[in-house]
Amino acid sequence: MLNELLENQILNLKKPHFHILYWTAMAEEKGVLYNITNIFDDLKFIKATRTKQSAVAYVEALASLCFITINSESNRKNIYITKYGARALEYLLSKQIYKTEKSLFLEVSK
Repeated sequence: MLNELLENQILNLKKPHFHILYWTAMAEEKGVLYNITNIFDDLKFIKATRTKQSAVAYVEALASLCFITINSESNRKNIYITKYGARALEYLLSKQIYKTEKSLFLEVSK
């Protein structure tokens, strides 16, 4: 039953949720801090949202599912993917539900 619940939760993630997981994982891989402001700018860049309030709501939903953690560090709320978020991301990537889009922030942070 828990596997079914987790699968349903993952399959109900929207494009912005997917990209937050994806970009957070990419940022961690690059050793770059990724925060809510970066998420908002990236979601706005791919035309997934126009308001910071929506970006925060997407982040809070992922945090509630234990897919990410939010840490206050140096007056920023940095985002980190959890092992559950990594599994959700892996599942979504394997199913090719969403096409990955580049993060403007991570492109500049090369």
